[in-house]
Amino acid sequence: MTVIYSVIFTFSLLLPIGYYLFMRKNQSEPWLLVLNLSVCVVNLGYLLLSLSRTVEFALVANKIAYCGQVFVPFCMFMIISGLCGFTYKKWVKYVLIGAAMLMFALVLTTGHLDWYYKSVTLIQADGAAKLVKVYGFLHPVNLVYVLSYFVAMFVVIGVSLKKRKGQSQKLVGLMFAVVIGNIGMWIVEKLITWNFEFLSVSYLMSEFVFFFAYWMLQDYVHVSDVPPTSIVLVDSMTGAQKLQTVLENLPEQTALTSKEKEVLELVLEGKSRKEIAALLHVSENTVKTHLTHLYEKCNVSGREELLALSYQK
Repeated sequence: MTVIYSVIFTFSLLLPIGYYLFMRKNQSEPWLLVLNLSVCVVNLGYLLLSLSRTVEFALVANKIAYCGQVFVPFCMFMIISGLCGFTYKKWVKYVLIGAAMLMFALVLTTGHLDWYYKSVTLIQADGAAKLVKVYGFLHPVNLVYVLSYFVAMFVVIGVSLKKRKGQSQKLVGLMFAVVIGNIGMWIVEKLITWNFEFLSVSYLMSEFVFFFAYWMLQDYVHVSDVPPTSIVLVDSMTGAQKLQTVLENLPEQTALTSKEKEVLELVLEGKSRKEIAALLHVSENTVKTHLTHLYEKCNVSGREELLALSYQK
């Protein structure tokens, strides 16, 4: 088991490094980095706990794990909120950080008071140390703390899906799967006695999903980020007429995909690549790829020739 904890801790160390190497455009998103660091602390605590030989050392390791664990649901909530297009006042963030610190302060009473744990016993199982705990009367506070964040995440995701707010709905669905996976693992660990902390794996997988989402969308464009244009175009032809003209001038046996037609329609309306990315909820690189295929199928070299083609009968 100790070897497994070592491998997991090593992987959790690599993610903050990957953040700085591959997320240069997205380093303004602090909660992803804080999540990476929190999971590192959690897995460090689990590793030290597996190596424990005394109850005192095991309690210190357990507190280290909790130091990161109380911030994991908070960071996940902030990341999901950001991906769903929600922002919060500073005082809300300070209150949530304060709640995490109070939760950790409660854990620090272990070994001094019987509020959180009444008693603990250190055992050896499958080649690793494990704490057998008898919970105190304040331990349910942790249950309320974690479940409150899961409920908040579900609410944010639900509102986003209903209002189509923020990133693409596929991404929101991915976030929903992450929440379901974590709460499922958390409930199973509460109901079944394991000799292994499967939450360490669950947290690590969540990190990978969030990292992948931000890496793929690091050049994502919000509609509010697109500056307004002061140019007004007057044209006697409607967008539908221009689109139909281009489609009629396509080479034989050439057809456009539905997404290429959407991009074409927006190009004919005079939208820039950045505006198209914002309206279709995709990255600029994705729009660039669609445009490349569009130009090839229409047998034109660029936007100007494509616009000219829309006037040819």
